[in-house]
Amino acid sequence: MNRYPLWKYLLIVASILIAAIYTIPNFYGESPALQISSARATIKVSNAMVARADTILKAINVTPVDSYFEGTSVKVRFKDTDVQLKAKDAIQAALGDDYIVALNLISDTPVWLTKLHAKPMVLGLDLRGGVHFLLEVDMKAAVDKALEKTAGDVRRELKDKKIRYGKVSRERDRVEVQLRDEATLKAANFAVRKILGNLKVQDIAENGTYKLVITYPAAEITKLKNDAVLQNITTLHNRVNELGVAEPVIQQQGEGRIVVQLPGVQDTAKAKDILGRTATLEVRMVEDDQALLTEAINGNVPSGYELMSERRADGRNVPILLKKEVELTGENINDAQAGFDDKNEPAVHLGLDSTGAAIFKVLTRDNVGKRVAMILVEKGKGEVVTAPVVRGEIGGGRVQISGSMGVAEANDTALLLRAGSLAAPMNIVEERTIGPSLGKENISKGFNSTLYGFLAIAVFMMFYYRVFGVVSTLALGANLLFLLALLSLLGVTLTLPGIAAIALTLGMAIDANVLINERVREELRNGATPQLAIKNGYDHAFATILDSNITTLIAGLALLIFGSGAIRGFAWVHCIGILTSMYSAVFVSRAMINLIYGNRRVNTLAV
Repeated sequence: MNRYPLWKYLLIVASILIAAIYTIPNFYGESPALQISSARATIKVSNAMVARADTILKAINVTPVDSYFEGTSVKVRFKDTDVQLKAKDAIQAALGDDYIVALNLISDTPVWLTKLHAKPMVLGLDLRGGVHFLLEVDMKAAVDKALEKTAGDVRRELKDKKIRYGKVSRERDRVEVQLRDEATLKAANFAVRKILGNLKVQDIAENGTYKLVITYPAAEITKLKNDAVLQNITTLHNRVNELGVAEPVIQQQGEGRIVVQLPGVQDTAKAKDILGRTATLEVRMVEDDQALLTEAINGNVPSGYELMSERRADGRNVPILLKKEVELTGENINDAQAGFDDKNEPAVHLGLDSTGAAIFKVLTRDNVGKRVAMILVEKGKGEVVTAPVVRGEIGGGRVQISGSMGVAEANDTALLLRAGSLAAPMNIVEERTIGPSLGKENISKGFNSTLYGFLAIAVFMMFYYRVFGVVSTLALGANLLFLLALLSLLGVTLTLPGIAAIALTLGMAIDANVLINERVREELRNGATPQLAIKNGYDHAFATILDSNITTLIAGLALLIFGSGAIRGFAWVHCIGILTSMYSAVFVSRAMINLIYGNRRVNTLAV
C-alpha cells in the first residue's frame, strides 16, 4: 500500500494554507493615498501628525478611509483619486515646505493579514509605471577631486612640520611638491608618507631639481572609483526617500553607471529635481549683541546679518542673529558619524579635510568666548542645529555637533552630511517614462498569457493522463500558489520578465509530472501491480527530476549572480520556481495519489 504518515499530510496541508495566506494580498488591489514625510532631517513625523492631518481634511469636508502612522511617515487612504488630489493640495498648503506630501498607492490588504507580514508583491517599473534614469558617474572628476584633496593635505602637513616648499601642484594623474634641497626632500618624504597611507611617494633629485611625486596605485584608483559610485548610490537613496516611492531601484550597472527606477512617479522634472538635491553644513558666527538681536526681531534685520531660530533642548525655538558670511561649508567634511558627547548625549562627530581643519583652527583661535553656529542646509533652507561657545582653539580637523537632538536624529544628520553631496558629478545618459496605463496593460497581458498557458496544460494533462492528469493539474496549481507566496514573502520585485519566468516555471513543473506519469505507465506495461507501479514510478522518476532541476538551477543562479536589471528579475522567479516545482510535483502530487489509491486495492490505474 502507498501511504504517507499523518505528519506528512499535515505538513503539506499547512504549507498550502500558509501559501494561500501570503498569496491573498495580491488580489485586494490598491487605493489612492497620501504619504506625509519630513523634508528635513531635523524635523520628525510622529503619530501626532495623524490627528493634524485629520483636522486639516475635516476643514475641507473630506473624510479619509483610513489614516495611520507607519515607520517614519503618515499614510492617509482615500476612496478615489479626485479626493486624493484635493486632500494633497490642502495638506501641503497647511504643512508648508517642511513636509513632503506625496501621492501614493497603498494596498487594501486587511489589517489581520498585514499583522502577519502578508503583503502583495512589489511590482517593477514595467508593471507599475514610473520613471527610469541611467546615470553615468564622471570618474575623471572623482579622481581629480581626490588629487586636489591630497594636494591640500600635503600643504597642511608641510606647514605643520615647518618644512619649506616651493609649490604643491596637481599634474594630470599625480601631485608634485617642489623642494629646495636634498635635506628638505628627505624630511618632506618622511612627513608625507605618514599621512598618505597606501599612496606611492617617489623622490626625484636631478639637475638641481628636488621634488616629491605622489601617485595613486592602480588598486587605489579602482577603490576610489568604486567608493565614488557607492557614495553616489547612498546619496541618491537618501534623496529619493522623500518622494515616498515604494521600493525604488537604485543599483550599480557596470563600472561607473547607476540605474535609478522610481515606480509610480510620473513627474520626470520633479524626479530630476530630487536627484539633484544636496544637503550640507554651514558654519557662521553668532552676533550676541542684544540690541541688534532685538532690532532684528522687530523686523529690521541689520545689513550683513540673517535672523534664524535655534531649537533648544526643551523644544523651544529661540531667535538667533547670524552673520551672513560663511566661515566653513560641508564641502570640507570628509566624514560624519553619530555618537555621544562628554555628557553622554547624542552628537555628530565630523571629520574635516586639511583646508577645513586649518580654517576651523584659525576660526576658533580668533573667537574664543564667542558663539559659532552649525547650520544644516537642505533644499536652500537653513536651520541652526547647535550654537556652542568657543572655549579654545580646536585643531586636528575633528568637530562635534551636539544639542537638542535624539539618537535617531544624530544618525540621520550624520547620514545626510556624509552622503549629502555627490562624490562625483553624474550625467543622465538615458531617460524614459512609463505610464501607469502601459503598466496595467503589461500586467493584463502577462496574467492572460500565464492563465491561458495553465489552462492549455491542464486540458492536455487531464485528457491524456486522466486521474493522474487531474492530480498533476492540482499539483501545478499548488506550485503556482507556493511561487506567488514566496515572491510576496521575500519581497522580490516582479517585472515583465518575471511573469515570463512564471509561465516558463509552469511548463518546467509539469514536465516533472509527465516523467512520473510515464514512468508509472512503463511499470504497468512491465507487469507491475498498480500499487507497485505507483511506488516505483515516483521513486525512479525522482532521480531524473532532481538531476534536471539542479542543472537548471545552476543556470538560474548564474543569471542571478552575474545578471542585472530585468535579467535578475527573471532569475529570481526562475530559481524560486524550480524549488517550488520539485516540492509540488513530487510530494504534493504523490500525497494526492496516495489518498486516491493508497488505501484500497485496485486492479487498474487511470493513467
